[in-house]
Amino acid sequence: MCGIVGYAGARPALEIVLDGLRRLEYRGYDSAGVAIVCDGELQTEKKAGKLANLEKLLAERAAATDGDSGLGIGDGPTGIGHTRWATHGGPTDRNAHPHQASDGDVAVIHNGIIENFAKLRGELEDAGVQFRSDTDTECAAHLLAAALTELRAAGEENSPQLLAKAMQQVCLRLEGAFTLLAVDAAIPGAVVGARRNSPLVVGRGQGENYLASDVAAFIEHTREAVELGQDQIVLITADTIEITDFDGQPASGTDFHVDWDASAAEKGGYDWFMLKEIEEQPQAIADTLLGRLTENGQIMLDEVRISDEDLRDVDKIFIVACGTAYHSGMVAKYAIEHWTRIPCEVELASEFRYRDPVLDRSTLVVVISQSGETMDTLMALRHAKEQKARVLAVCNTNGSTIPRESDAVLYTHGGPEIAVASTKAFLTQLVACYLIGLHLAQVRGIKYADEVAAVVAQLHQVPEKLRELLGRIEPVRELARELKSAPTVLFIGRHVGYPVALEGALKLKELAYMHAEGFAAGELKHGPIALIDEGTPVICIVPSAAGRSMLHDKVVSNIQEVRARGARTIVIAEEGDRAVEPYADHLIYVPRTPTLLAPLVTTVPLQVLAAEIAAARGHDVDQPRNLAKSVTVE
Repeated sequence: MCGIVGYAGARPALEIVLDGLRRLEYRGYDSAGVAIVCDGELQTEKKAGKLANLEKLLAERAAATDGDSGLGIGDGPTGIGHTRWATHGGPTDRNAHPHQASDGDVAVIHNGIIENFAKLRGELEDAGVQFRSDTDTECAAHLLAAALTELRAAGEENSPQLLAKAMQQVCLRLEGAFTLLAVDAAIPGAVVGARRNSPLVVGRGQGENYLASDVAAFIEHTREAVELGQDQIVLITADTIEITDFDGQPASGTDFHVDWDASAAEKGGYDWFMLKEIEEQPQAIADTLLGRLTENGQIMLDEVRISDEDLRDVDKIFIVACGTAYHSGMVAKYAIEHWTRIPCEVELASEFRYRDPVLDRSTLVVVISQSGETMDTLMALRHAKEQKARVLAVCNTNGSTIPRESDAVLYTHGGPEIAVASTKAFLTQLVACYLIGLHLAQVRGIKYADEVAAVVAQLHQVPEKLRELLGRIEPVRELARELKSAPTVLFIGRHVGYPVALEGALKLKELAYMHAEGFAAGELKHGPIALIDEGTPVICIVPSAAGRSMLHDKVVSNIQEVRARGARTIVIAEEGDRAVEPYADHLIYVPRTPTLLAPLVTTVPLQVLAAEIAAARGHDVDQPRNLAKSVTVE
């Protein structure tokens, strides 16, 4: 959710930290701050609002003090930075990170939630500590300073390892999900980090090292990374990376190489990252499909710790996800049940474990998360494992927590997705779920190699179809500008078109801040049709007449129903479908695609529509209000 960056090296830390924070802006935030250790002093600055507000403040400070770096803070080679998304305490200057201990020497930044902060704060206040913010994070700063004081009083040497020992003591007192980074002015050249249920990755450089919540923060400087495990402490200096657990025992992370470069996280001439990422979807799908079918016709996953025998024993499947990933799971249900004949349920991760689902060793739980750190999904995964269920993850982020804790993984290879609203992640998740369905059908002997190969061949045709669709998408942009003032927009669909309708409505809510609802078209007459007023835009996703003629005719009837009540009908149908023309005020044709795979093409016009409406209404398309890219708290 929040963005964190740490640096220890020989270069001035401030610009490196600020650059890292810029690359993490996509995660969503409401304030920003930095702390730099310079000549034995801790220099901090923080400000509510966008990173530009912080940079302006730094520039003003530089003008007033003639700061060495030109940004109002000295050019010390050690520092940390943070972009905050408010949990405890509003998005104000005083609640922005870093938070300092009373002595002014220790600074802490934090992602996540410290669940026992009220108790800890009470204890600290009873001991005479005065708090300067409303955050849970400030507790960690005071606890860390107290631990350092106690260790020094006990005769411990004032070394980088002292900072790690103090952090170990603090983490043993904290409950909840957190990533912490800290510096101490009295221990220059060192940054300590800790993680529990929240992402933290190390960047391994030459004569310098990095810490961040996302590799995007340091990808310009190094592609060699180390993913930390659960409940681990990491200490970095310019030349060393030391990892221990919370008890101080030596530990190790997982080394990996980042296979995309910094340019992948740049706009490349587009006004918005989201528009760039929409255009990248053909390549993202092609990359996800690359190498999935072996010479003998077998579907290949990435990491498999489940035997074929276990998969043959599966008698029920749960797909668990949040938001857009949940909608991809809804589409997957249709394909997986059709191909495998295994009952499949789709569950919101935030609800899954609280309703006490019936799970056992014959249950397969498919968890879907772009970041691999989505807290609701991670906790659902852990609940499933406790019940002895098998877990298969669909994820875009190599080495993240959810894939590491799963029994099998299929990586989507979508590359970095910077815009908060998901686009290529959704389509690549669909492709991944189709591959999982085919793999299960193959293992269970329901589909033969030639049948699987035929579906995979159809999937391989999708990128070119999307390129063709995107090449003639301008009328959708024009329509978006016409719809920018609509008070509400409704979406309807049947079969796999129903989740597409839900996804289209979600995108419009996320980006344009408009009232939008998605419905199963057959449910209109059971209540929602009362919402139709004169001129109400209703976006209708029409199934193929060739693939599902009965469904097609029913949706055409639904279009007639809403049009008769004054709706402005916007129809998405496959090329050559003339039956819808008399009932469409606006007709958007998409390339012909097999019914189960149709969401790969019908979703794209809805993504473009939402982005363009948001832009027409003057909103930030990439960073919509109140939202974060990766939700790492429950």
